[in-house]
Amino acid sequence: MSCSAPEMVTVGAFNALAGVRHGFLTRRGGVSEGIYGSLNCGQGSGDDRARVVENRRRGLAALDAEDAPLCTVYQVHSPTAVTVTEPWAPGEGPKADAMVTDRPGIALGVLTADCAPVLFADRRAGVVGAAHAGWRGALTGVLPATVEAMEALGADRAAIVAAVGPCIGKAAYEVGPEFPAPFLEQAQDNRDFFVPAARDGHFLFDLRGYIARQMTRLGVGDARALPCDTYTEEDRFFSYRRACHRGEGDYGRLLSAIYLEG
Repeated sequence: MSCSAPEMVTVGAFNALAGVRHGFLTRRGGVSEGIYGSLNCGQGSGDDRARVVENRRRGLAALDAEDAPLCTVYQVHSPTAVTVTEPWAPGEGPKADAMVTDRPGIALGVLTADCAPVLFADRRAGVVGAAHAGWRGALTGVLPATVEAMEALGADRAAIVAAVGPCIGKAAYEVGPEFPAPFLEQAQDNRDFFVPAARDGHFLFDLRGYIARQMTRLGVGDARALPCDTYTEEDRFFSYRRACHRGEGDYGRLLSAIYLEG
C-alpha cells in the first residue's frame, strides 16, 4: 500500500478564491495496483472496491475535505447538469455529466480518463460546479448547461472562474472522417480544432482548445486550461485511448473535485 500523498494539480485563479477548494488529481498517491496503479477513483472500473474507496478518501483529504460527502454522477456523455441539494450514496448518482451546488460541505467530483474535467466557481454568489466534457457532451451543450444551472442558483457568469483540467492532447486524439461536420454546423471557425491526421480522411482533434473557446463564448469571467496531456503523460494520468491501443481490458479513472467551505 502506497504511503505517498496524492498528487493534485491546481489553478492559481481558484486558489485565490477564499473558501473554495479544488483539485485535479493525478494517478499518483493511491493504493491500487497493476493497470489501476495507483489513485484509481472509478467505481465503475474492475478495480477492487475497497481500494477505490480508499483512493477517494485520499483524494478528498488532499482537498482538505476528508469529511465531506463526495457526489459523482453516472456519466453518460450528455448535456445534462443537475443541482445538488443534498448528497447521495456512492454509486447512486443520477445519469448526468455535470453538477452544481450552493450548499457548503458537499464535494462535487467528475471522473475522467481522456475527457476533460471542468471546474467552476462564483465565490461571491457561493456557487460551484463540475462538468465531465468529452467531445459529445461538449458538442451538445454540457458546458452552457452547467453555467445556466449555476445562474439559477444566483451565480453571475461574468464572475465565474473556470478551469479545464487534464485531458487528451491533440497529437493523440485521432478522429474519423465523420467528425468535423457537426462541429462545423455549430460554428464554421471550429475548423481551427481539426488538422489532417496521417491516415487519409482522419483528423487530429483539439478537445482542450474547443472547450476553452466555448468558455470564452459563454462569457465566463476567467477561464483557464491546463496543458496536461493524459495520453502522453503516462506516469501521471490514466488514459482510455492509451489502454485501448495496448489492448488492456480496463483503465483507471482520475478524480477532479471542487468543494465550497462553510
